[in-house]
Amino acid sequence: MTRSRRRGRSRTRTGAPEGAVCAGAVPGYHPAMSTICLIGVGRMGEPLCGRLVRAGYRVRAYDVLADRRQAALSHGAGCSDSAAAAAAGADVLLTVLPGPAEVAAAVDDAVLGGLSPRATWIDMSSNTPAGSEPCRKRAAAHGVGVLEAPIGGSPADAAAARLRLFVGGDADLLERHRPLLSAVSDRITHIGGPGTGYVAKLLVNLLWFGQAAATAEVLLLGRRAGIDLGVLTETLAAGPSSSAFIQRDLPALLAGDYLTDFGLDHILDQLTAVTALAGRLGTPHSVAESVRRLHVEALERYGPADGELLAVALMEEKAGMLLRHPAAAATATDTTTDIGDSPADAQAGRPT
Repeated sequence: MTRSRRRGRSRTRTGAPEGAVCAGAVPGYHPAMSTICLIGVGRMGEPLCGRLVRAGYRVRAYDVLADRRQAALSHGAGCSDSAAAAAAGADVLLTVLPGPAEVAAAVDDAVLGGLSPRATWIDMSSNTPAGSEPCRKRAAAHGVGVLEAPIGGSPADAAAARLRLFVGGDADLLERHRPLLSAVSDRITHIGGPGTGYVAKLLVNLLWFGQAAATAEVLLLGRRAGIDLGVLTETLAAGPSSSAFIQRDLPALLAGDYLTDFGLDHILDQLTAVTALAGRLGTPHSVAESVRRLHVEALERYGPADGELLAVALMEEKAGMLLRHPAAAATATDTTTDIGDSPADAQAGRPT
């Protein structure tokens, strides 16, 4: 998720004139009358910040890194030198952070106690039900409502308000904040009660990473057996084996792109959370465990690099060939390239 790279200073701006109304908002709803405390101005948080400011919300942002606070200023948000200062008097606390540890550190009593009466905390982080529970209880003690709305999508989707949100929590509270969430999302799904949004997002990710690994395994075997990658991918895409991964994400892999929007360490955190949940609930999870172990190996090989398909890179390395096809990109490596014993530094597009 989010790593921060720019330096800056703290000052305050107003996101929109008093009385401005969010396009598409419910009648009588004035977002400029609502102040949002945004904690986390990284890869996802920064475009979200920009969207909310343009929708007419007053946004006060905080990030542990000063350069990320400067990024918030560049979008017309205000920013503060502490999370508690950013939260003071805010109507909504919005957290967009890498994982449970960062959320637990950010959502403390000083932040929750400073929010306005009837405030709501909306967690859009890559969190888990167990990881969020202490903060949820803390929020309840301060009279703060809670929604979880973990994100599906990329920074580009956030900038274009095309995110998918998996919402868990009270349905009425969701309706109260639907205009806000609609400023960044065109697909808001109310999954159910507290914790269900986090679980749904974890399950979606498990299935995606599992599909990526299974597809790579099939392609490596097929290529070794002498089938042209172009023919094989077309065959898979046109038949009952097709998937969203094959349709949308496989072309990037065939062009040498390992999808560097998310860190391998955070991927493993999510897969571990899924298998731990399955263990607690007593459901079979041998496939999930295999996917998790593959990512353990990838993390040991490449470290906490950014790359959602680095487990596939490890599979390529073990097979001694790259999954590339000339039609995917003009610079693609030949599909039968031997990558030898130390391929990592030679592969264009792979984070190392």
